[in-house]
Order: sequence, then C-alpha cells, then structure tokens
Amino acid sequence: MDAPTPPLYIDRPEDVAVAARALAGGAIVAAAFANFYVIVTRPDAATVRRVNLAKGRPVHQVGSITTAIGRIPGMFDWTRISPRLPVGRVRALMDALYGAGPFGFRGPAAERLPEHLTQIDQGMPTTQVIAPGLTCPSNAFFERALAETGSDHLYITSANRSRHLTGAAEEPAHWKAGALAADFAHLDDLVVLVHRDEAAARAAYPGYLTTSVTLLSFHAPEGDLEEPPVLTVDRHGSLHVDDVRRAAAPLGLQVRLAGTARQRLQVRGYAGALV
Repeated sequence: MDAPTPPLYIDRPEDVAVAARALAGGAIVAAAFANFYVIVTRPDAATVRRVNLAKGRPVHQVGSITTAIGRIPGMFDWTRISPRLPVGRVRALMDALYGAGPFGFRGPAAERLPEHLTQIDQGMPTTQVIAPGLTCPSNAFFERALAETGSDHLYITSANRSRHLTGAAEEPAHWKAGALAADFAHLDDLVVLVHRDEAAARAAYPGYLTTSVTLLSFHAPEGDLEEPPVLTVDRHGSLHVDDVRRAAAPLGLQVRLAGTARQRLQVRGYAGALV
C-alpha cells in the first residue's frame, strides 16, 4: 500500500511553491485563507468554466478575483468612481478592512479584466476582489502563483459545492480541509494547501465567522444627494455589517445592507466540531 501523501502547509515556502506550480499548470488549488478555505485557479475562461462545473454551478457563472494584497487597487478603474465619492476615502476604507482580515470589495473593473471575471451593473463593468487580509500567509502563495502564471490576478471562489447541485438552501464554505477534500474527491488534480493548525487560524480572527467574506460595493453610491455617501453591502458574510460601519464612519461614509444581503451567510456545520 502506498504511503499517505504528506500535507502541504500554507506557511511552508516549499509547499507554497509546489501548489503555485500546480496552479500554473492548470490544477485546482484549495487554499487556506484567513479562517477558512477557498478555491483558487488560473484566471482563464476554460479553467473558470471547469471549476463552475466541478462545483455544480452554471457553467458561465461570472467569477471573482484575488491577488496579492499590494496589487488590489490595480484591479479597479478608479476613474469611473462617482464624483460624489472621494477616492481617498474608499482607498482608506479598503486599507482598514483588509488590514484587519478577510473581506471583499466590488468596484469598477480595470479595463484589462476579461468578461468572465466581470459583471455589468448599471451599465458599468464591475469586478469582485476577495482577499484574506494583510497578515494571512496565503498572500505569499498568491505572489508565487502570480509569478508562475505571469498574471496579475487569479480566479477565486468559495470552497464548497453549489446549492444548484446539492439542492440545499445554502452551501456554506468549508473551514475544515478534510471535509473539503471529500467534497471534491472527483477532481484528480485537486491540490489542498492547508492551515497548519485550523483551530489557531480560526482563533486569529475572533470577530469573523468561518464563512465567505462580506462584500462591499463602491461603484454606485446610493442616493444622488445623500451625505455622507452610502456604500452597499452586497453580501453579509464573515464580518458583521456593524463592524464595517464602524470602519467607514470616521471616513465620512455610510454603509447599508442591500436587499439581497438581509440574511447573513451561514457557517458550515460538521458533526462533532465546535467553532
């Protein structure tokens, strides 16, 4: 019988290099990401479609992107922000929220981003940038994967099977690597880059649920005349909206839940596991 394959750890440079090379070769990588897990791949259309099918999503569902922390501002076209919304305030909020932990922003897409990673909203191409925050070791993996692929962005999606496949009302993201690997056992090129200590990873983010990130849109502030300008939470995920408001208020920004975000994302449950 073959010996078990040793795990790849997100904080071990040699393991990061192995996973990054595999990603560049077309593999699907499930990576430790703040206090849970995500799926990350090359950003080309064929790979994104393959992941959609593997998850049970519609094949042409638009994807989100990730990148190393210092490259995030370059994913957006800042010239297309409303003149009512000072760029400096948005950038400061971005720094504050990514400085604290995992989060997502949706804004005007940089022109070079492809259609399968952008979504038209109110006539404007937008993109969603999902990042783990400043201190997460996955940033080193992203940097290495970007170097291996020659791109400045990667495709990212939640590490779960789609509710379209399972029939569940919601399929929360995985925060345990073993259960994630079992859900995607049908993929012969899945690479799992794990937290060395999952409990410690969760404890490092006490204010965050172990689920997909909260997503804040800034491309279309609500109300033509309302002051301070209003940004919209499109998805109420790991960080509570009240914490987002506390970060935004000193910068002269309001934050409101979109109608689709009234229900906060659930946390995946495992038999015998406590968070």
